[in-house]
Amino acid sequence: MLTSAIVKQVKFCVRHARAVVALFALITLLCGYYAGVHFKINSDINAMLSPDLNWRKTEQTFEKAFHHYDTLYAVIEAPTPELASQATRALTDKLETDKTHFRGVVNIAGLPFFARNGLLFLPLPDLQRAMSGLSRGGPLIQDLSSDPSLRGLVSALEDGLIGVNSNKLQLNDMTRLFASSSQTLEDVVAGRPASFSWRVLAQGAPATPADLRGVIEVRPVLDFKEVQAGLAASTALRDAAADILPRFQARLRLTGPVAMADEEFGTIKENAARNGAITGAVVLFILWRALRSWRLIGAVVLNIVAGLSITAAAGLAIVGSLNLISVDFFVLFVGIGVDFGIQYSVRYRAERHEFDNLAEAIARAGYHFGAPLTLAGLATACGFLSFAPTDYKGVSELGIIAGQGMIVAFIVSVTLLPALIYLLNPAGEPEPMGYASLAPVDAFMSRNRKAIIAGVALVVAAGLPLFHWLTFDFNPIHLRDSRTESVATYLDLKRDRNLEIDNIQLLAPNLAEADKKAARLAQVPEVAYVRTLANMVPTEQDEKLSVIGQAAAALKDSLKPADVQPAPTDAEVVDSLNEAAQRLEEAAQDPHNSSQTEGIAGARRLAAAISALAQAGPDKRALASDVMVTPLVHDLDDLREILGAERVTLASLPPEIVKNWRTADGRERLSIAPKDQSGSEDSLRAFAQAVLHVEPDATEGPVSILQASQTIVGAFFQAGGWALLSIAILLIIMLRKVSDMLLTLIPLILAAVVTLELTVILGMPLNFANIIALPLLLGVGVAFKIYYIMAWRQGQTNLLQTSLTRAVMFSAATTATAFGSLWFSSHPGTSSMGELLALSLACTLAAAVLFQPILMGKPRATAPASSVSAS
Repeated sequence: MLTSAIVKQVKFCVRHARAVVALFALITLLCGYYAGVHFKINSDINAMLSPDLNWRKTEQTFEKAFHHYDTLYAVIEAPTPELASQATRALTDKLETDKTHFRGVVNIAGLPFFARNGLLFLPLPDLQRAMSGLSRGGPLIQDLSSDPSLRGLVSALEDGLIGVNSNKLQLNDMTRLFASSSQTLEDVVAGRPASFSWRVLAQGAPATPADLRGVIEVRPVLDFKEVQAGLAASTALRDAAADILPRFQARLRLTGPVAMADEEFGTIKENAARNGAITGAVVLFILWRALRSWRLIGAVVLNIVAGLSITAAAGLAIVGSLNLISVDFFVLFVGIGVDFGIQYSVRYRAERHEFDNLAEAIARAGYHFGAPLTLAGLATACGFLSFAPTDYKGVSELGIIAGQGMIVAFIVSVTLLPALIYLLNPAGEPEPMGYASLAPVDAFMSRNRKAIIAGVALVVAAGLPLFHWLTFDFNPIHLRDSRTESVATYLDLKRDRNLEIDNIQLLAPNLAEADKKAARLAQVPEVAYVRTLANMVPTEQDEKLSVIGQAAAALKDSLKPADVQPAPTDAEVVDSLNEAAQRLEEAAQDPHNSSQTEGIAGARRLAAAISALAQAGPDKRALASDVMVTPLVHDLDDLREILGAERVTLASLPPEIVKNWRTADGRERLSIAPKDQSGSEDSLRAFAQAVLHVEPDATEGPVSILQASQTIVGAFFQAGGWALLSIAILLIIMLRKVSDMLLTLIPLILAAVVTLELTVILGMPLNFANIIALPLLLGVGVAFKIYYIMAWRQGQTNLLQTSLTRAVMFSAATTATAFGSLWFSSHPGTSSMGELLALSLACTLAAAVLFQPILMGKPRATAPASSVSAS
């Protein structure tokens, strides 16, 4: 009945070919217009998973309070801590005025609260050591405060040399000062970028990466209708930075969830046009090899265009907007939909060779391939629709669109395609379509059927232990290009524990309960520490305030001298420089310093640099003053402010800090840090599991990654199970024999097992992106298996030599090209998906072409003669 109905349908479309093509042309145009008008992409990655999951509800509750996922981090890096601090403050002020692109801008480290009370957060021994050093440097600080100029710096240097002469200092003690000052002045005179840090000089150690950067937390205005939702805000931020940062020799790097998502989608688009053009050219070449007629190729291409237009319109009508996974239905439709066109067209060519009558050849192709195409279309649709009930919304919508797309592909292949072939009227076929050269292979496989089946079973079974090493990479960072700015910056920031990159978050109803939870979590071996709002109140404040107060009293006159000298003239600066150079040479030549080799070399180098500056033009001396005096003024102002520290209480914390830890209704945030800072998957997984065991409501960071991976893996297992079950039921209904159903599914399952074994051998872990290949394997692979089981049921023998194998081989080649184009994406996740899709397709092709025929054995009956009238 099915075959008869399809043949009648094909004959009808051939008789009314012009009307059918015109009707489909109208439908295609209308659907294309609808799709163009209603085309939307929701680029919100948080919408990819069902919001009804319990862990997602917890995550959403936290996000509504603290908005970590819609944050952009502007990282400002400069040669010195002073320049980094100034640049960060200046850029923050600039961004705060832009309410169009930014909903909030905060520079936590630059708050006046930390400028005044930052010393209270130092450990008491470190604070005592720092304040003792400052107190001893009182005379030097007074020199610099009373004359903040190059002349004042020279005066302070000469005071140091006097200390050497009086044996209070060793010349070697001034080596770091000599080296850093010399380098700066040499750079100024040579016209190179120059910088100087009094803060680094005072601390006696090189600046750390954290010292040389500032971080601004930005909440951008996002537009999820655009693929790069934060692009407008990022562009505005970069424009502002371009105006401000150069004068501080600073650079800007963006990271955070928004920046990484935008760069990820930008990477996906990178080279997309080039890869698409190459893919199109390869597909056309394969179609030419398969069909050898531009008219037939034109019919297949027009058929795909019509199906794609209808599928896009129907999909958008169903789901409203595409997500970043469902948009891949374009590739899936072309990759799989072209299979139907090739199968029908190759069969038409075979029939045209036997019967040189256009209409009869088209009808006979419908007779032989109508039922297989119907079953393949339904089975493939079942495979895709199995995604629909899963909690992975991104793939669920892809399954819905691709599932109905397979039905559309089948319909146009038995209606529009026959009409197009008839109207385009390809030339007759002088050569048979099969592969007669494969006759020896067919004979060999037939003779050694049992041995081949046993050998394949043995090899596949021997590979089953490889499943022990089958891994799932649950770290989404590995799916992003580590060379992009946002990911590289993120990886740099991970090393700074204060930035809480890998921390887990938890909400408590109040501060008292937060402290109790923190105490429990602190006992977990995998936890390094737990912070709450209470940690923003420094400990040992009485002792620390006393130490700071003593230093402030000792430095009171030094920091606020009564006699501040007026700015020197350039001539006075030159005189002071020449005098300083002379004093340095004298110190280097002093016999008492003869054993101070490092100090002597440093003094002579600095003397030469100072002499060169004295001999340079006034512009060089003005630049040297800006490079060395400006940060001095900045540091002295900061020192005056920080020596005025006051007692900190919860009530005195600034609102910017409180808002970062406490919600408007009084709930408190806990930040839980991992003890293992390696960032390895095993350590993060263990950390997340340990915290969840104690606090099941923990969220964000490794917890969200772990729970997302469990949801996604579960969704694919669920989809795979539904796909197998639905396809099995469909095959039983259509084939009416359980044995025939098994003969179809066993090669499919075999292909899946071999694919997974090869991923282990090739070192290709499963991940969030490429795992989609496994259920797709069922949807794609079942079509090939159905073609062979239907041909076998019709009594065909020597299947390798038939036109069916030709069609399957070229169909697989075009599908592999479409899927394989993803392999060459610049985006690692997309590339891994294309790689596994290509591998799984190769396995399912081998299972269909080489294994299924010998598994089926000889047909139950020889092929019956058929007669299909063209009328």
